[in-house]
Amino acid sequence: MPRHQSDLIIRLIALFKLVKAAMLIALGVGALTLRHDHSWLATWIHALAADPHGKYATELLAKVSSLDARTMMSIGVGSLIYSSVFLTEGIGLMLRKPWAELLTVIVTTSFIPLEIYELVEHPTWAKVAVIAVNVAVVPYLLWRLRRDGHWPFHRRGALGTR
Repeated sequence: MPRHQSDLIIRLIALFKLVKAAMLIALGVGALTLRHDHSWLATWIHALAADPHGKYATELLAKVSSLDARTMMSIGVGSLIYSSVFLTEGIGLMLRKPWAELLTVIVTTSFIPLEIYELVEHPTWAKVAVIAVNVAVVPYLLWRLRRDGHWPFHRRGALGTR
């Protein structure tokens, strides 16, 4: 695979990680700032035309209203911590750092079982797509790390290589 195509794939993986980080930041900030008045949430859902008939907005508002302050705090803090990992991966990949590729392999691999469990419990096509992308990312990054000599267990003469 030519280097420029390889760089494009890395940038797409980085963009994927950065988009996930942005979504988690929005969730985290939203969870930390939500009060008992959720009318602004309905306004945004309507403004974005995300739910033209209001069915999902009503369900979402009912679920959010049932959460206590401690749960909202946990969701907010957890989302922001998780987003920091995605930000680190995304920025490192954009800068083409080998440590970011290794970090992405480790983090992505560690979350695949959780994502599969979540898919089994609450199946959606979006979850299938995210898992498919993550499953494709890991072997690709492992191949790149090995090709470029950055794989930590791939040294000259080690493991019968070269």
